[in-house]
Amino acid sequence: MLGLTKTFGALYLASLLMQLGSTLLMTYLALRLSADGVAEFWGGALMAANALGMVAGGRVGRVLIEQVGHIRTYVACAGVISAAVLAHEFSSALPFWLFLRALVGLAMMCQLMVLESWLNDRAQSDQRGKVLGIYMVAVYVGMVLGQLALSLNGDLGIRALLGVAMAFALCLVPVALTRSMHPAALQPTPVAIKLFIQRVPQSLVTILMSGVITGGFYGLAPIYASRQGLDTSQVGQFMALVIGAGLLAQLPLGWLSDRLPRASLIRAVALLLVFACLPLGFYPTPSFAAVLLFGVAIGFLQFCLYPLGVALANDNVEAELRVSLAGLLLVTYGVGACVGPLLAGALMERFGAPSLYYFFAACAALLALAVGQGKVSGAHLQEDAPLHHQATPVGLACATLPAAVEPASPNAVAPQTAAEPAMPAPPERSGV
Repeated sequence: MLGLTKTFGALYLASLLMQLGSTLLMTYLALRLSADGVAEFWGGALMAANALGMVAGGRVGRVLIEQVGHIRTYVACAGVISAAVLAHEFSSALPFWLFLRALVGLAMMCQLMVLESWLNDRAQSDQRGKVLGIYMVAVYVGMVLGQLALSLNGDLGIRALLGVAMAFALCLVPVALTRSMHPAALQPTPVAIKLFIQRVPQSLVTILMSGVITGGFYGLAPIYASRQGLDTSQVGQFMALVIGAGLLAQLPLGWLSDRLPRASLIRAVALLLVFACLPLGFYPTPSFAAVLLFGVAIGFLQFCLYPLGVALANDNVEAELRVSLAGLLLVTYGVGACVGPLLAGALMERFGAPSLYYFFAACAALLALAVGQGKVSGAHLQEDAPLHHQATPVGLACATLPAAVEPASPNAVAPQTAAEPAMPAPPERSGV
């Protein structure tokens, strides 16, 4: 473990600094809108713009890496992000902020593609699980530190934006000085959309709802907390504890996920999430302790949905199609992360801040109705299943993306080589 940390330490540190800056910016902007009395819908719109930018960044990042290489792409995008962060002080016009959020999301996706493809490429096959596991720990630690950074100053002045810009400037240093060998060029992989819709519909629903809930959380939970009377430091503590609970959930979840039916676990987590969300919806003015308690329970559960959806999908898809599958899952998550904050923001504006958790409860209830072990036929279960789960993606990128993905026609399948037999036609719907 120490050897891996030393080998990839520069990339881990860069990831930590990036997530520190990203989550600090996300919460800061939400609190700025709340303090200025802006409608909750716009808080959701900022998160949706960020998610939309990250979806577009998957394509842009592939082109940039092909044209100029990994390090130049990373450096250029860090510069763009630093400039965009500071540009928030030039104008508070909401359309301008939406553009900046989309730009930051696009550039950050390019950076994440560089780091994750680098880790995947340079890690030995027998080390990849540990390498990516340490990477996700670094990511979650960065997210927690980004939230706690709000407690250092306690106000919403320009210092927070300066801190974000500094984090993205400093994340250049370890990458620029790393002695690790550069990764190989990315190879695009077509997405077999029609096949996956037929094969793993329950997984796609799970990933979509995970994106809706998690996107709504990142974009609007700080506004909810602010509306409950929490000051800036308390909001940072609330967000940090919820994200930390998501990190802690990954260990017991991985153990359970490899031993119990995936679909049954998804339904159980969704039902528990319904009951965890309802108290914050029922009580219009809960105490700080209650907000923290139920927030931690919700965070522990909500960050379990994506890993379970990924694992269920991979259990029923051949190994040669899993890179293509990862791309579709990320796009599906991104669609949810775009739609969720917009819907939740509109509800909060109409019915008040507690409606955010009614919205989360409704999404979880729909998921529990849509997914169940009885709907899994097992016709396509793979011999290497069950597979280890993946942590919930940060924004959109995650450790399930070992290569860039290029959308193809709905009937496309994974590319063939001369040594590979042709893939059979997509099978009939299996109900997975």
